[in-house]
Amino acid sequence: MVSQIEKVIGRRVWDSRGWPTVEVEIRLASGAMGRALAPAGASTGSAEAVDLRDGGPRFRGKDVTKAVRAVEAEIARDLRGMDATDQAAVDAALVALDGTPNKSRIGGNAIVATSMAVAHAAAASAGVPLWKYLAGGRAVHLPLPEIQIFGGGAHAGRRIDVQDFMVIAVGASNYTEALDWTAEVYHSAGQLMSDAGLLAGVADEGGFWPLFQNNSEALDMLMRAIERAGFRPGEQVAISLDIAASQFGSGGRYRLGLEKRELDSAAMSEMLLDWLRRYPIVAIEDPLAEDDAAGIAAFTQQTKNVAVVGDDFLATNAARIRSAAAAGACNTALIKPNQIGTLTETKAAFDAAVEAHWGTIVSARSGETEDATIVHLAVGWGAPMLKVGSFTRSERMVKWNEGLRIAEALGGKGELPPRKAFPWDKGPWAK
Repeated sequence: MVSQIEKVIGRRVWDSRGWPTVEVEIRLASGAMGRALAPAGASTGSAEAVDLRDGGPRFRGKDVTKAVRAVEAEIARDLRGMDATDQAAVDAALVALDGTPNKSRIGGNAIVATSMAVAHAAAASAGVPLWKYLAGGRAVHLPLPEIQIFGGGAHAGRRIDVQDFMVIAVGASNYTEALDWTAEVYHSAGQLMSDAGLLAGVADEGGFWPLFQNNSEALDMLMRAIERAGFRPGEQVAISLDIAASQFGSGGRYRLGLEKRELDSAAMSEMLLDWLRRYPIVAIEDPLAEDDAAGIAAFTQQTKNVAVVGDDFLATNAARIRSAAAAGACNTALIKPNQIGTLTETKAAFDAAVEAHWGTIVSARSGETEDATIVHLAVGWGAPMLKVGSFTRSERMVKWNEGLRIAEALGGKGELPPRKAFPWDKGPWAK
């Protein structure tokens, strides 16, 4: 059988933060090969798959030699001879081999890299790129980019409470134009920050690391950057936020370190709702902590025409998405393969969101690599949006650039999803 797995290779490589990570290479009987690398998050939810790290003093405990050994020994033994085109069977074997609810025994990092590598190998065996293999003949579009301009939270030494201040080119006519517009906003923001003496460097995902006095100041600066770049806020370029509230809130209490104040769930929601009234914000991620399900549901029900995105709260978990949908909490799911562990489980979460009539955003992590698998997932599965980080640094740009190549292969500049795919289509900031 030409798609039979013959060899599984584990490799210790490096991620964008200079920490070790896992790369897996799958070789098939046909000679086809697939390769993938595991990313790593900094602001991780409690329900995520757990990376296997060595512990001890070496690299502050972050080495991955145990995970690589698991790939080369146990995973290689169990997968050898399996059909790479049967992704569900391969992933089920990985889950059974690990035997824990959070992938902690052989490591979420070893598992996700293997799962993605198998998919690439299967696509290579079929002679097509992964996005085309996953699409299975369906018409596809390019996802609308969601791109960080300012980084905060766990990605920037907690210099500002909100983790991501992002832009979405809601008025762009295609993927290429969306990137062009974002580039103008990014560089305008950098110049404004430099002129004001507020630029401290770049955060983990490549966005500017700011020296703001409060969170609203960041929103004001982002508005100025959009206008300086020559765009109409809300109509052409809108704002998106990742609050990552679990990083500074629990038990219904939220401690804003930058502003030196503490809010309860209702007051935190009201602060965010006030931002929604004052600024052209079309998406807001993890507005409240993962343990504040009632608060997230109440917040969602108070918003209109805004993507309320679940990340830590949902953890790319189909069951959690279905439960949240039943409770009216969120209307959009962030989809991160390494958050759940295998592509089969990732697709189940994606499908659960679609069945709930939610939006989906396929997302990278703060610790990234040159791997562009998520772009292929977004295109092949039909995700309306893609979140990669900022518009700088090669581990980010390799993904945005892969989208350009896919657009070219489709014969254009990357047709975007129809506007009706986004909850803000009829909102106050719609075209």
